Amino acid sequence: MTGEQKLSRLAPSTSEQRILATPERRGPWLLVYSGWNPAQEAHREALCTTGNGYFASRGAAPESGADGVHYPGTYVAGIFNRLRTSIAGEEIEDESNVNIPNWLPLGFRIEAGPWFDVAEVDVLDYEQELDLRRALLTRRVRFRDGEGRHTRLVQRRFVSMASTHLAALEMTIEAEDWSGGLEIRSGIDGGVRNSGVERYEGLPNRHLAVEELDELDAETIRLRARTTQSRIAVAEAARTRLCRGGAPVPDERSVAVGEDSIAHQIRCEVVAGEPLTIEKVVAIHTSRDPAISEPAGAARTAAAAAGSFTELLADHVTRWDHLWRRAGIDLDEGERTRFALNLHIFHILQVVSEHTAGLDVGVPARGLHGEAYRGHVFWDELFLFPYLSFHFPGLAKSLLRYRHRRLPAARRAAAAAGLAGAMFPWQSGSDGREETPRVHLNPKSGRWIPDNSRRQFHISAAVAYNAIEHYRVTRDLDFIAFRGAEIVLEVARFWSSIADYDHASDRYVIRGVMGPDEYHDAYPDAAQPGLDNNAYTNVMAVWVLCRALELLDELPPGRAAALVERLELSRVELDHWREVSTRMLVPFHGDGIISQFEGYDELEEFDWPGYRDRYGDIQRLDRILEAEGDTPNRYKVSKQPDVLMLLFLFTSAELRSLLQRLGYSLDDAAIARTVEYYSRRTSHGSTLSRVVGSWVLARADRAASWALFREALESDISDIQGGTTAEGIHLGAMAGTVDLIQRGYTGIEPRADALVFSPSLPDELRGMSFSIHYRDHWDVRVSIDRRAIRISLPDSDLGPITVEVDGRRAPVRPGETYEAELWRADRPPTGA
Repeated sequence: MTGEQKLSRLAPSTSEQRILATPERRGPWLLVYSGWNPAQEAHREALCTTGNGYFASRGAAPESGADGVHYPGTYVAGIFNRLRTSIAGEEIEDESNVNIPNWLPLGFRIEAGPWFDVAEVDVLDYEQELDLRRALLTRRVRFRDGEGRHTRLVQRRFVSMASTHLAALEMTIEAEDWSGGLEIRSGIDGGVRNSGVERYEGLPNRHLAVEELDELDAETIRLRARTTQSRIAVAEAARTRLCRGGAPVPDERSVAVGEDSIAHQIRCEVVAGEPLTIEKVVAIHTSRDPAISEPAGAARTAAAAAGSFTELLADHVTRWDHLWRRAGIDLDEGERTRFALNLHIFHILQVVSEHTAGLDVGVPARGLHGEAYRGHVFWDELFLFPYLSFHFPGLAKSLLRYRHRRLPAARRAAAAAGLAGAMFPWQSGSDGREETPRVHLNPKSGRWIPDNSRRQFHISAAVAYNAIEHYRVTRDLDFIAFRGAEIVLEVARFWSSIADYDHASDRYVIRGVMGPDEYHDAYPDAAQPGLDNNAYTNVMAVWVLCRALELLDELPPGRAAALVERLELSRVELDHWREVSTRMLVPFHGDGIISQFEGYDELEEFDWPGYRDRYGDIQRLDRILEAEGDTPNRYKVSKQPDVLMLLFLFTSAELRSLLQRLGYSLDDAAIARTVEYYSRRTSHGSTLSRVVGSWVLARADRAASWALFREALESDISDIQGGTTAEGIHLGAMAGTVDLIQRGYTGIEPRADALVFSPSLPDELRGMSFSIHYRDHWDVRVSIDRRAIRISLPDSDLGPITVEVDGRRAPVRPGETYEAELWRADRPPTGA
């Protein structure tokens, strides 16, 4: 039976699917699905992914293949490969994260019967459980086969957080009312393809060539493959053992070698009521790994030296316990919210961890959970770095080095565009060139249409912003002096060169860009793409120029002089930066509202009620309108916040200061009108949208902020975009919800001379506590409830830190706890 036939036969109704999309509530640490539901399997597999920052594997059943229901994918951080194809007469080259050989295959059959397939037996009980605290995935199945035999099956697996290159799978089979022969197949499949995203169907998807298949010893097999273009070698060694009651089980083995796969065929006897356990331990290495000679030998050594499943699990659980103590956030709130927040932190730590540090990798927007966006690095890191800098500053610095290493490529991109400095790509992969596809498929119309996302030059400002904000939290002078400052200065140089002087307005302008909104990439009926004076882009350019000039004053004189000399920054150029940073054009319209871009106020109003009545879900208006032969370029609509991103990144006071520098005024009333104006015109077509919207409303409308926060929490759990989670989780949105709790509602702001707090908890959030790393101080404990805030420093030889709470300052010394009463609930919230 094909996967499509299984899906057709077993798929529940639409309403039933929606109910089953949401896991059961069993406390804040367990993600539990009951009942076998093939229509939801791909979604479950993404959310049940297990990983350790070096690699991750989707939560597919170990006996399954890519059959239209299941999709077992494993991805190593930073492994990319390019393939070429022809679309609409144009030669296209795409770089993708590589689905490496599948290490999971572990199947069985009773006597000489059919191989176990959950879709082909009578399922009596079925449960899949992801233990977030221990990062352990468990699947329990009780079934009756075609011969009427009853069997219990328990499968457990994890990707080791204690050992970078190891994963382990355990399967326990218990015959309830039968005894007899059992055949087990434990293998590695190198015939995998990148076929996990339906929109990419028809594009070339075979990234691997298998080079070697061999049996290393009676327990261990190995597969070595190489990517077809990037020539990265990948090796996997799998060791399989059987036991009953803790003792080894006699078995008969043979090796089955296919064209691109290898497996141990194992035969043994099963006795009713006596569980048989099969454990499979796998080592994965690639030619990009440090401290190895070559990956095939490294995988062999790692598999041979690995302990048992039980021993590996104990070390893995201990490491996760340490992680949760360092990175967890305790909420005094409902179980569902605590569970969702734990799930988001869990997936963050599976994508970026201590095993990521030291690798040459960035932050993939869809994690290591699938193939959407081809594993590329976007601006989503903007939503993740604040959390990392406060918890894992060394890891954040390592990820920022990914951008610094690609500074030469960003310089080349700017030069190719006739500009100076560094222009980072909207989508980045292996070497820092622009990876944004030239065309993309609209699944609603079936048409390939131009993709102008590469005009989102604001990505360069985000890279510089991350470097500066990391320095504000850590005061890591070595990082900013030798890497961060170079990024910021080269991005400042880019903005000064792309800004043209406009005589009519007597201001500098930036033309031909695309803003964060993403629905607008051109003016209506324009022959060429691009928009003029996107407010977000222009203000961010000014901010970068200001920070670059400040950095040159703050750095040690010798280092600043060396940078100026090496980058050939003349006094004339620096004076030009000052001029641009005081005369940039920012468009306004209607009662002081910041205009998204020049001419936005002349666009048509959109028929929101009519389209909601016609389509229901209109999150992706761009696809709906294109399928109708229309375009969002004609309308005042937004996929996600654009202007409002300024109020996400800056406090109201900071934004006012930037605009005052340019000669504009923006009072609180104008800010409120701007927020209300764009909130009514946003479709929330991106999972990041609700995060930003919630943040912007956190102080002005706490109830609305909390409602958007709760929706953002559900983005992947309930798959509110209708199928996108199956292609990979939305890491930026997950990180954004965590940051909303950590910084948005606490008002944490690291300033040069103080750590500032201005809490504004929603009514539904009674309190929270967490630890942060602030500059040289580890484990700064922060506890907030409706009455007070408490800040504790562990005992050490370090000096005090200055904290500010609602305008009141005090020193906090190591070994002390500072407590400050918060403003009463009946008083208005403090200003941003």
